[in-house]
Amino acid sequence: MVLRKAREVFGRGAAEAPLPRTSESEAAALCHTYEDLGLGFFWSTDAEGRVTYLSPGAHALLAEQGSALNQVFLELFMKTGSESEGERTLPFAFARKGRFEKITVRSERADGETLWWSISGEPVMVRGEFAGFRGHCEDITGERRSAEESSHMAMHDALTGLLNRRRMSQLLERTLTVSSQQNSPCAIMLIDLDRFKQVNDTLGHAAGDALLKQVAARLVRVVGDKEKVSRLGGDEFQVIMPGTDDRGVLGDIATSIITSISQPYTIDGSRCLIGASVGVAVSPFDGDDSDSLVRNADLALYAAKGGGRGRFRFFSADLLKAAADRRLLEEDLHDALQRNELQIHYQPVVRAMDNHVVGVEALVRWNHPEHGSVSPARFIPIAEESNLIKGIGEWVLRRACTEAAAWPGGLRVAVNVSPVQFADDGFPALVASALANSGLDPELLELEITESVFLQEGGATNDRFKALKGLGVRLALDDFGTGYSSLGYLKSAPFDKIKIDQSFVRGATEAGSRNRAIIAAIVALAQALEMDTTAEGVESFDQFDLMKSLNVTLVQGYIYSQPIPNDEFVQKLNDGDWTIEPMGPAFQRHDRQAMFRRVGVIHDNHYYPVVLRNLSVSGALIEGLVDVPLGTEFVVDLGEGQLAVARVRRSRKRQQGLEFEHALVPDGNGGLCTRHRASPYQLAAAGLPQSPKGGDGFQPVGPHLIGGNDDRKASMPAFAMASDWKGAVLRTEG
Repeated sequence: MVLRKAREVFGRGAAEAPLPRTSESEAAALCHTYEDLGLGFFWSTDAEGRVTYLSPGAHALLAEQGSALNQVFLELFMKTGSESEGERTLPFAFARKGRFEKITVRSERADGETLWWSISGEPVMVRGEFAGFRGHCEDITGERRSAEESSHMAMHDALTGLLNRRRMSQLLERTLTVSSQQNSPCAIMLIDLDRFKQVNDTLGHAAGDALLKQVAARLVRVVGDKEKVSRLGGDEFQVIMPGTDDRGVLGDIATSIITSISQPYTIDGSRCLIGASVGVAVSPFDGDDSDSLVRNADLALYAAKGGGRGRFRFFSADLLKAAADRRLLEEDLHDALQRNELQIHYQPVVRAMDNHVVGVEALVRWNHPEHGSVSPARFIPIAEESNLIKGIGEWVLRRACTEAAAWPGGLRVAVNVSPVQFADDGFPALVASALANSGLDPELLELEITESVFLQEGGATNDRFKALKGLGVRLALDDFGTGYSSLGYLKSAPFDKIKIDQSFVRGATEAGSRNRAIIAAIVALAQALEMDTTAEGVESFDQFDLMKSLNVTLVQGYIYSQPIPNDEFVQKLNDGDWTIEPMGPAFQRHDRQAMFRRVGVIHDNHYYPVVLRNLSVSGALIEGLVDVPLGTEFVVDLGEGQLAVARVRRSRKRQQGLEFEHALVPDGNGGLCTRHRASPYQLAAAGLPQSPKGGDGFQPVGPHLIGGNDDRKASMPAFAMASDWKGAVLRTEG
């Protein structure tokens, strides 16, 4: 072995003519030269495995303090409890007392540095008896680190240090395989940054890279595990969450991600503001392989961005149809103005102390010839994304000014301004034109501007504020506290009013809510700056009384009036002096979403088709069963594996009011969903039909199983006892 190493040192090949016989002293000199060159080291042990020789270079690394002689050779190397293959193989080789080559092991220096070694050895036999080992060792730390760095670079994003697309794909494949074997869920989130391109375009790619690093750090803080977060490329990120299907938890995490990413950044002294949209898909409900799961999460992400950005969305089977409907709606919206389908409704803004109407907010409505009234929550985001918002916004501004100029009593009219409108250099001139053509007193026009207009900071924004105030109009900061809030906005922009978003009003009266403290702080801030305050979305007397006790100046909401058309509004003005008495429920109720949808309810061993008339977090109103006793328990099948245990709390003829055993959670799109879903395995076991594989989801089961008369019941032996099925649901929900 020594001669072979010596030949390697001096470059002699095995195929060359044999060397002349070398004396032992010359061979020893060659070995010492080899050691001195640092190309490798030699070692030997006695029959008990104790060191009898160790090259000086290896001795300095393996026995920094004291001598390695007479120490057990194996104890010079690490045993961590999670040994590598080499660390398990070397003791086996010693026990076998046979020849071995290039076993990789580790040692640790006094300063904590880990060294890697390649160990080879052969037994020494004396008169047929084992006398120990002689061998060669090599410090391969540099090679090992280089290999680890190469492996890390192959699996990690060079910019952020997160997992890259390739590694995340492998991890997702492996996780889904394990999840399938264990019948457990796995959720993924796709995250796309909003307005990132603007940072790249204005501050340069170096600033964009710095921003991506900060985004990655924030994502890791929210998720809590760097090995679950990846950068797919550009401004796209992915999070994997094995074992999680609770959509309440997932929604909270998605909201935390959006909130964290949306906080301001400082890049080379410049302040940057971006946002994020999140799409969520959960296996096996939304796909049982990586391709379908990622595709459906991407569909959910697209829906989140299409819904206005800065929000999350769960995948559902109706997303494909919704995308097609959205395209058709966009085409129709192009012609809505020309067809005279848009109109303005006005919602009174009332002084809380005396119930006197002091102004209104102009709200655009779309009466579609086929679909009827289309919610602004649906068509305004479409208008903003398709660049139709400028035309619609101009029409609303001009029409509101014209109609307000004809009102008796000089009421103030508030008009919402899209960030796209405000960013237009010609916007102040448009406002001046609308005022001049209508003859409206500028003091009676109030422009409601959201905090997102400050995403584009600089002199142009300040110049527009100055130009608008120069016209004499009033400015209101809308949805304060819900976006990119900063006290700097209030210092630099000449606002006359702060509008408290209804998300703070909603829930402010609930025990433990912090909304009350937030509203009190906003009111105190506004008073200090001599600004008015308006609370939006007030619907119940407990909310109304709270707003008055907190000294909110103005109130807007259903407790006074819903938005009404101009003709009806003019009739109520009563020569400019209109006082409204508040009317509404005593206490806040959970929002109820009106609908007309076929679902199913399960009781005993029967499945009944019913119509879902409304839905809230805590309950639902169904229609189709007759005189159901109070306290009756149902399992409500909401479709796509969503099963909710409920109890009848109100019953009148064909309608029943249900209270859910477990509250529903937001679905990220303004709707509600169950926290958990019955898995495909449970649905199959219960005899429920499933849609084909490939990510189309699970269709509502009612129409597939039962049709015809609502009063008819169908026997479902597969459900067995209702108590058994309820037990399965409870297990599904946690």
